[in-house]
Amino acid sequence: MKRVILHSDLNNFYASVECLQQPSLRNKPVAVAGDREARHGIVLAKNEAAKRCGVKTGHPLWMAKQKCKDIIFIPPHYDKYMKFSKAVWEIYRQYTDQVESFGVDECWLDVSGSTALFGSGQDIANAIRRRIKQELGLTVSVGVSYNKIFAKLGSDLKKPDATTVIRQDNFKEIVWPLSVGELLYVGASTCNRLRRCGIETIGALAKTDPVFLESLLGKHGRTLWLFANGLDTSPVSNIGAKSMIKSISNSTTTNRDLLSDQDIRIVLYMLCESVSARMREYGFICKTVQVGIRDNSLHWIERQGALTIPNRTTASLFQKAYNLVKTNQTGRPIRSLSVRACDLQLPQTEQMSFLSDISAVQKQEQLEETVDNLRRRYGQSSLRRGIMLLDTSLSKFDLRQNPISIAGAIFTEEFS
Repeated sequence: MKRVILHSDLNNFYASVECLQQPSLRNKPVAVAGDREARHGIVLAKNEAAKRCGVKTGHPLWMAKQKCKDIIFIPPHYDKYMKFSKAVWEIYRQYTDQVESFGVDECWLDVSGSTALFGSGQDIANAIRRRIKQELGLTVSVGVSYNKIFAKLGSDLKKPDATTVIRQDNFKEIVWPLSVGELLYVGASTCNRLRRCGIETIGALAKTDPVFLESLLGKHGRTLWLFANGLDTSPVSNIGAKSMIKSISNSTTTNRDLLSDQDIRIVLYMLCESVSARMREYGFICKTVQVGIRDNSLHWIERQGALTIPNRTTASLFQKAYNLVKTNQTGRPIRSLSVRACDLQLPQTEQMSFLSDISAVQKQEQLEETVDNLRRRYGQSSLRRGIMLLDTSLSKFDLRQNPISIAGAIFTEEFS
């Protein structure tokens, strides 16, 4: 059966949701951005009006203001974006059960088995665009192709609110003239290495000897050669709503540098509490904890370690995260921290255990579920650890508003 793959990309997702819910912002340049005072001052997403002024995702706020003096900055509301994302997914799943997330605002759909019911890939793409606009008030760009790589490329070619079809008989005319940096998985470093070898376009990449590319980039070089020649055969995962979540994370840039052990413990406890609560909410435990550390020279490292017993308790996450941070500190003050729960799995039915380690984890899990219930009933700040009160300037932010990771991608729009 001939494959028909869609890639659907919600246009300016964060900013579009904000403008939808605040009609006074429509037609004005808007950027969803972090808090400048809390040192989160970059553009996370922008609408079309801001984009036309030259504002880009990742710009510091002063630069965005320089490019567009009338720009309006809005703080992010991640829970709101999650609700819209789930609603969009419900529409997708009415056309196919083969839906693979590529972040909160993007996904692939394999509609090969749906064309007899709903028409061609282009017909399905147009129907999805129409329904999302009518039912949710958002716009989406959709790429239609015979593989995932070209479908993704198609969704990027025309924005906003467009369908682009790339077929086997026309991909060379559409794809090959594009910059090599437009190809999925060609990052800035790879792009620079290819350009230093005179490989400027996707077509040039396609015509390069794959043996040379493998010597230049390792196995990734041969993979990119296959992609450029339209030979991607990777399947679209058949996944449920829960299995789309590959990791759950939280991060923060603090309003001042972390200087002491106490500072680190306060922030790590807040991050771990948030990640732990999210795992219970979505029904997962984790096997691995990963931390990210950025010092005040902006040097960034990530380290991870396995839990002795897979679980989701704050106590276990914190102990592993704290040990990783203390072992891998650069010696400079810390500017930002992240905690990620990786290798997620669904918990198996467990009997109460008399083994001390397992029993302790089970008792801690029961305690933290009780805390979750009390916070849902009386508010997030109704129960707080005593350590949080030692420095309220570090513990005042609401981490439940920070992103979780879906299919390995943090809830943020791509830098473009």
